[in-house]
Amino acid sequence: MLRMYKIMKARPEDISSLPVIELAAAKLLLGYAPKKVLEETTSQDELHHAQRLGLLWLAVHEDRPVGFAHVKLIEANAVHLQEIDVHPEHGRRGLGTKLIREVCSWAANTGFSSITLTTFRTVPWNMPWYLRLGFEAVSPDELGPALLSILREE
Repeated sequence: MLRMYKIMKARPEDISSLPVIELAAAKLLLGYAPKKVLEETTSQDELHHAQRLGLLWLAVHEDRPVGFAHVKLIEANAVHLQEIDVHPEHGRRGLGTKLIREVCSWAANTGFSSITLTTFRTVPWNMPWYLRLGFEAVSPDELGPALLSILREE
């Protein structure tokens, strides 16, 4: 069976389905992430806000979200990948990579000079995947105030 997927900007009606994706994807981090990460989801208000600003992308199958990327504006020239999740039922099909590439393309075309993210370094597949996609590890002394603030919050 051939599954067709597309990457698109989120619509208001898509927001309510994102927590299910977030929780399902979080189960992959069992044993690596704190319990809080495994049980909490991004608030509906925050997702609606991101959608209105055009900072929320979806991976869609048969007009139903199966993954998403949520970006925050953190500095005049930088955005932060706050969350990226793909439902495990649709995993291992390159959807996360497509979402990242879409966000990176948007950021470059919009004039942002960098995209930041934080990840769990001890998860065997996380950091290597981001490095393959062109992200670079940054030492703590190179972090700006906005990213330091995000790290403290997390």
